[in-house]
Amino acid sequence: MTDSLSQTPHRRRNALTGEWVMVSPQRAQRPWQGEESPASGGSIGVTYDPDCYLCPGNTRVSGHLNAPYTAPWAFDNDFPAVGTNLHKGSAEANATDSGGPSALFKSEPVAGRCRVLCYHPDHNKTLPNMTEQEALAVVQLWASEVGALRQSYQWVQVFENRGEMMGCSNAHPHGQIWAVDRLPNEGVKELAQQQAFFDAQGVTLLDFYRAEEERLAERLVIQEEHWTVLVPYWAMWPFETLLLPRRQIDHLDALTESEQLSLAQMVTRLLRGYDALFDTSCPYTMGWHGAPGSGPAPHWQLHAHFYPPLLRSAGVRKHMVGYEMLSEAQRDLTPEAAAEKLRQTL
Repeated sequence: MTDSLSQTPHRRRNALTGEWVMVSPQRAQRPWQGEESPASGGSIGVTYDPDCYLCPGNTRVSGHLNAPYTAPWAFDNDFPAVGTNLHKGSAEANATDSGGPSALFKSEPVAGRCRVLCYHPDHNKTLPNMTEQEALAVVQLWASEVGALRQSYQWVQVFENRGEMMGCSNAHPHGQIWAVDRLPNEGVKELAQQQAFFDAQGVTLLDFYRAEEERLAERLVIQEEHWTVLVPYWAMWPFETLLLPRRQIDHLDALTESEQLSLAQMVTRLLRGYDALFDTSCPYTMGWHGAPGSGPAPHWQLHAHFYPPLLRSAGVRKHMVGYEMLSEAQRDLTPEAAAEKLRQTL
């Protein structure tokens, strides 16, 4: 399907957001004289760090004492981006839709809850290094946290930043959840596209898209009974992947036991593939997008985004600057080539 695009500049539309990305395959051959960061390597660290504020039993900066946890454990962030009481005293939106200068200075309060999810008591046990049962415990924690938080908040964002390159402030294996009472930008875009497709076609956009990708098999990375991993047709980051269930599911807490186990296997396999591809502990940002609100959402498909920043090697990363910041996202390596490289590592 995309042979004619493999060597020529073109744009691809992101069906999930409505945005576009420019693909410039010919630029992959250009010489690189830019930044090369030292690779993090795969060295084995300590299992317990007395100075780590996430290790079991340690005291955090706030003075709170961590539980002596032996399985995944969650707590409220000591320095939350939003809080449940932040509405009190907040400036209400001061603009109207009638136009005029005041419309240029619009604001609104936002409240929510921020959680820290410690994946494992072992300071060195990241997701790709976990056993099947250890990874399953993380999946179960994601599901239970989402199930509780989405009853009170409009958007529940489960995410993880791995590695210093992605701004991770603590090496202990952990993720976060920010649950907020307002629909954020990415949620607004994804909701609009999925709702419009469902209204027009009567089927869920990402479920239909997954079936098409499985049929074409150009960008598939992994396909199993319950889950599919692929490099999206519209991928922005060089080795970005999209993780999709193989049935329509709107929230993480709707997974069956077999789907949870399969997801644990899938995530560890994918992340080991990233590590193998770059021969390092691969940095990434990953996150789950479940349906907004607490009710059933037949128009929405649960999915996870994985965004590794690496481009050519463990020391060369993709920078979103220049044209990307001022015009639109751009990539050199085609999604099809990226998928093939990832498949070779698995």
